[in-house]
Amino acid sequence: MFSLQTIFGKGDKFYGLLEASAESARLSAKALIELLSTPATQLSLEKFKQARRREKDLFTQINEELVNTFVTVLEREDIEALSSALYKIPKIIEKFAERYTLALGRIGDVDFASRAEMLEQACIVLEQMVGLLRKGMDLDKIKKLNDQLQTIEAEADRQILEFYRDAYTNETDPIRYLIKMNLFEILEKAIDRCRDVGNVVYHIALKNS
Repeated sequence: MFSLQTIFGKGDKFYGLLEASAESARLSAKALIELLSTPATQLSLEKFKQARRREKDLFTQINEELVNTFVTVLEREDIEALSSALYKIPKIIEKFAERYTLALGRIGDVDFASRAEMLEQACIVLEQMVGLLRKGMDLDKIKKLNDQLQTIEAEADRQILEFYRDAYTNETDPIRYLIKMNLFEILEKAIDRCRDVGNVVYHIALKNS
């Protein structure tokens, strides 16, 4: 049987869990930048696996707390939506890292660094947005940060169009072309997932303003 403290006393714990989840996404993006600058003989996926496990544990813990907590700081469907959106970011970053390490010998010196830096920037912004939920949900600040995410996504879309143009014109190896296309699209999807988190946070702020 749950005590009254268990039922009523844990509502604010969700802020900490969601903030930890956003931090995990940012650390995954940081690990990706480190991976891209690491010599092929020293590549390791351990940091990505750790971040993925941490994100999975946080996702599970949030779901358990939703079952065990009667009063929550945010509406339950909003907590679930934000937790689910955050959960997807380290997952897709790990997917890129796995495929990159497998394909590195085939793709050569393709530059993914600028896209990875944009992804890290997006994760930093969304981490700030999630942190603002605890601090009164300043709608103006959250909107400005969400606008930054939209700008980052728009720039990522522009860059991938440039990549397509270059690949269509200059790439002669069909296998290399397909590998490069797949990797760039995974990175683009990771940035899209950051945008999704930003939209969820902005929606929560609007509802509570």
